[in-house]
Amino acid sequence: MFELILLCAQEQVEIISEALLALDALSVSVEDADAHTDQEQALFGEPGMPVPEQAWLRSHLIALFTDQLAAEQAAQLLQVQDFFDQASVVRIAEVPSQDWVRLTQSQFEPVEITSDLWVVPTWHEAPAQARKVIRLDPGLAFGTGTHPTTRMCLRWIAQHLKQGSRVLDYGCGSGILAIGAAMCGATQVDAVDIDPDAVSAAQANALANHVQIHTGLPEVAQGMYGLVVANILAAPLKVLAPLLCGHVDKGGHLVLAGILSRQVEEIQMAYAAYTRLHVADTLDGWVLMTT
Repeated sequence: MFELILLCAQEQVEIISEALLALDALSVSVEDADAHTDQEQALFGEPGMPVPEQAWLRSHLIALFTDQLAAEQAAQLLQVQDFFDQASVVRIAEVPSQDWVRLTQSQFEPVEITSDLWVVPTWHEAPAQARKVIRLDPGLAFGTGTHPTTRMCLRWIAQHLKQGSRVLDYGCGSGILAIGAAMCGATQVDAVDIDPDAVSAAQANALANHVQIHTGLPEVAQGMYGLVVANILAAPLKVLAPLLCGHVDKGGHLVLAGILSRQVEEIQMAYAAYTRLHVADTLDGWVLMTT
């Protein structure tokens, strides 16, 4: 396999990327051409939200081709196009053969939630001290246990969930929180999401972990719950305030995550008419808020 690396301006990234794919590139990725220099530019957004820009002011496009000839021909064809003006070819180089599946898997290690609750990918052995193990692999739906918000929610569930509780996981993603609740003693767990792929993933993950949860679209959520947990983002959490609070049983708990530290006051204000929220946990700039 060979890679063709190009240098181009931010506004050229999209059109050149499309041209590379049309020229049979196996994949095209974008990197900051000024990375690890004084001109390096931060470019990121909140989880689940689009980044503010799709490329850097000076970007490297890295296209993979099956062989050297294909990469060279693509470079030659691009260099005579009007839209390639000011762009340049950096190099064409062979990419060492690797086991890409194993390389990807190596990035995901077992995640400790509490001393006895762990999230463990299927290709890893569970740690000896793990009494409860959620087996979950990275997939289409958000929630592999590695993100701070997921870890805080699972930690709260493991430490505070009352045995026999009825639980609602609103915006369930992979279903990891619903699965964790079922493992920690909930007798009924409803896991809902607006994304049908997430609903399917949650049900499949529950079956793989030998727990029972009820999955579906948001209308599945009915009645009152001892615990309502929503790990999404601040903007939808504000809109959902009356709905989520309306499902919390007397004496029950509301647990919210996906909130940055700077967003605490706006969330408290959005929920003030329904309940009082406080920060129960913090991790890496994110907060967990509960009633």
